Amino acid sequence: MNPRRSLGWTGCLALFLLGGLWGCRSWLNTTRPPGSQLVLATLSDPKTFNYALNQEFPNVFLFTYAGLTGQNGATGEIEPALAESWQISEDRTRITFVLRQGLKWSDGTPLTAADVVFTYESIVFNPRIPTDMGDSLRIGPQRQFPTVRQLDDHRVEFTTSEPFAPFLRTTVGPPEGVAILPKHRLSKAVNTLDPNGNPQFISTWGTDTNPQEIVGNGPYVIQHYDPGQRVVFRRNPHYWRRDDQGTPLPYIDRVIWQIMESTDTQLLSFRAQDLDVMGDSRPLRPEYYSLLKAEEKIRNHRMLVGGPWSGTTFLAFNLNQGRTAQGRPLVDPVKSAWFQDRRFRQAIAHGINRPKMLNNLFQGIGVVQNSPISVQSPYYRSPEQGLKAYDYNLETAKSLLQAAGFTPDDQGRLRDRSGNRVRFSLLTNSGNKLREAMGAQVKQDLSELGIQVDFAPIAFNALVNKITVTRDWETHILGFSGGLEPHNGANLWTSQGGSHLFNLAQQPGQPPLAGWVATPWEQRIDQLFVAGAQTFEESQRRQIYGEFQAIVQEQVPMVYLVNEMALMVARDRVQGLEYSGLPTWGLWNIAQLRVTEARPTGKRP
Repeated sequence: MNPRRSLGWTGCLALFLLGGLWGCRSWLNTTRPPGSQLVLATLSDPKTFNYALNQEFPNVFLFTYAGLTGQNGATGEIEPALAESWQISEDRTRITFVLRQGLKWSDGTPLTAADVVFTYESIVFNPRIPTDMGDSLRIGPQRQFPTVRQLDDHRVEFTTSEPFAPFLRTTVGPPEGVAILPKHRLSKAVNTLDPNGNPQFISTWGTDTNPQEIVGNGPYVIQHYDPGQRVVFRRNPHYWRRDDQGTPLPYIDRVIWQIMESTDTQLLSFRAQDLDVMGDSRPLRPEYYSLLKAEEKIRNHRMLVGGPWSGTTFLAFNLNQGRTAQGRPLVDPVKSAWFQDRRFRQAIAHGINRPKMLNNLFQGIGVVQNSPISVQSPYYRSPEQGLKAYDYNLETAKSLLQAAGFTPDDQGRLRDRSGNRVRFSLLTNSGNKLREAMGAQVKQDLSELGIQVDFAPIAFNALVNKITVTRDWETHILGFSGGLEPHNGANLWTSQGGSHLFNLAQQPGQPPLAGWVATPWEQRIDQLFVAGAQTFEESQRRQIYGEFQAIVQEQVPMVYLVNEMALMVARDRVQGLEYSGLPTWGLWNIAQLRVTEARPTGKRP
C-alpha cells in the first residue's frame, strides 16, 4: 500500500466521521479532459488482459469485448450483437450466424467469420488452453465440442452432436459467454509453444502488456493502466453500434476505472463526488442505502433498486483430495477428513446464523439464500417447494458433529476422534467490507460450537491464485455470478470445470495433480448438466435442475449465505441506466449511457 495514499484517506475518513466531507478532495483526477467522462471504481487490479484466461469479476472485458449475441439486462432476452441474425435448423443441431456488415477490430482490421472460427476452434476448444469459456459448450456424456465452419466472410455454422438447449446463451459475450477474439493478433501466440510445451497464448496479453497492443471489439479500448491506481478506457472509434438516429456509440468518450481497495474508500469518494456510479459490479452494502438515499437531493444522485440480485454468496470447503507432483496433499489430511464428512459440512451450515447475518449486516435488505441457482431463473427451487434448507440450530449442529465423532473437551473446544482440535482457516477478499463482516460473524458463530476459525481477508488476486493455481486454502467466502440459464454455471458445477473451486481438477498448463477424484454425487451433477442441456422441454428441465439443487443442498460443498438486493447509486448526470438484479453488471448497456453535464466541483451546494 502506498503510505501517502493511505494517509490521505485517513484524513478524509476523519472528516467523514465528523460529517465534514464536503471540503475533502481526494487524489483522484479532478480536471476534465476534452469530451465526456465517466468515473467508476473497482476493488482490485485486473489479473489479466486476456479474456480467455479470465476468472475474475469485474474485469476490463466488460468494456472491451462482445460476443455473437448479447443479453438484455432488463428482460433477459438474447439480442443481436456481432451477429445481426441467426437461424436454427429443424433438428436443432445446426445454428448459422450472420455477422453484421462492416465490422472492425479496434485497430481498424475487418472482423470476419474467420475470427469467430479462430476463437472457437483455436482457443475455446483448444485442450492446451485453460479457459472457462469452453466448459458450458461441452455436449453430451462424451463432452464433445460443437464443430464450427466458415461459410463465407459473414456466415458461420455451428453443428452440435445432439440438440443443445443452452447454446445461444453461451454466445452472449462478457461476462458470461464467449467473446470473439482477434485472429490477426493472437493466432501466432496460439500456434507457438513455449519451452514447457504450452502455447505462448497462455502468457500473452498479461497486465504488463502495452495497452496499445491489445485489440478489442467492444465499446471501449484500454488506453492506459497505472497498477494500483486506475485503468483508463477510451472510446473505440470502430465500434459497430449506432443509435436510432445513426449516431455512433458509445456516447461517453472516456471511462476511468479507479482501483480502490475498500468499499468504504469508494463511499468516501462517491460522497466527495469523485465517482459517478457505485455498486455497478456488486450491490451496494446495505448500510450505505439509508445514508445515500437521504442525500439524493443535496448531492445530485439517485438510488436504483433492482430487486433480488442474480449473484450468490457462499462459504466453500476445499474438498480436493489431490496431491502435488511432490506428493504433498493439497489439504491437511486431518482437516480434509473433516471436510469430506457430509455431516461436518451440514453442521457448519446449521451453525451459521444467517438470519442474524441478514438483519445485522444486510439491514434486512435481502433474503437468506438456499439454492445455487439465481432466484430469477425459472429453474430456481425454493424451500417452500421442497428444497433442503439449513436453519440456524446449534443443537442440530451439535448432534451432527457428535454423530461424526466430534466432541467438546472440558474447555468447550471441539475435537475429533483423534483428539485434534477443530480449527481451520477462512479466507475472503480484503476490501469488500461486507464479506469481511460476514467472515467475522462466521468466526463468532462457529465458536459457539467450539470451532476456532482463523479468518484472514487477503488481496483478491492472491485469493484467486490460491483457489485456481496452488489450491492452498481450507474454506473461503466468495460470490458467483448468476443468471437465467443454469448451464452457464457448468464451469463451477461440472467436475472438470475450470471454476469447480471446491474440488478443482488439473487444468491445462498446470503441473500434474495426483490423486484427484470426483465423488459419485459430483458425477451425478455431471450427468444432470448433460441431461439439462439435451432437452428443450421446460418441465423436464425444471425437474433436472431441481434434482441438481437438491444434491447441492444435501452435500453442502458450499454453504449459501444471503441473497442481497441489487442496489446501485449514480449521479443524476448519468443518463440511460436500465438497472435490475438480473445482469451481473449494472452498466450492461454502457454504450448507450450519456453524461449530461460537467462533473460538480464537490463543494457544498
